[in-house]
Amino acid sequence: MNEHESIGQSAIPEAPSRAEENPFWNYQDLALFLTSGIPALLAGALIVKALFYGFSLNGQGQAPELLAAQFLAYALWYVVLYMILRVKYERPFWESLGWVRPLERFGRYALLGVLLAFAVAIAGLFLKAPDIEMPMMRLLSDRTSLILVGLAAATLGPICEELAFRGFILPLLVRSMGVVLGILLTTLPFALLHGPQYAWSWRHLLFIVLAGASFGLLRLRTGSTAAATVMHAAYNLTFFIAFLFQSKNLPVK
Repeated sequence: MNEHESIGQSAIPEAPSRAEENPFWNYQDLALFLTSGIPALLAGALIVKALFYGFSLNGQGQAPELLAAQFLAYALWYVVLYMILRVKYERPFWESLGWVRPLERFGRYALLGVLLAFAVAIAGLFLKAPDIEMPMMRLLSDRTSLILVGLAAATLGPICEELAFRGFILPLLVRSMGVVLGILLTTLPFALLHGPQYAWSWRHLLFIVLAGASFGLLRLRTGSTAAATVMHAAYNLTFFIAFLFQSKNLPVK
């Protein structure tokens, strides 16, 4: 490869070979990562609550505080994961979690996310999924909250979730339990995590299981968590745009 070709390469490395893709971490590492989630969640909520109170930001609506607490909790949670990968094993963080450039273009995976969203919507019609009032939508009381929720759903949310579920948990479960069981056991807690957002409707949880399984299959097929993240982001964005078109009382201020 000459100098000009090197400059043109993406900053994201290419997908690894099958041998390189095998996870080097174990179930003790997984247990440490999972058990650190609740302390990270509590710490994130307390820190953000104190900051919003100290700087008198409580009048900005519920969504900014909730999203700030959520993503601060993710940041604290990923400090633990970083310590596991970088300090314990002395391995690169992003590449270890499969954040690599797949062989196909990212636009293809975005299209898969859009098609998956339409397939889930059609399945919802056949299963007569109830039109529930999602608790998350109650936060959309102003335009700022609406924009923040939309951005989070299409960017940081998919990145954080895919790094944890398809980047760290899935490869370990697939290595010891096989593809089918590994994907299933990764997808179930992923669906339960979203349960409160859908008022625990079993039909909506089933759709999340199907979506999570699709993200997992793409992660395994491409060897790239980045590809699964693009698909996930496009899936979320499609539903968010549909929500905007269907809603009659969107905030204007």
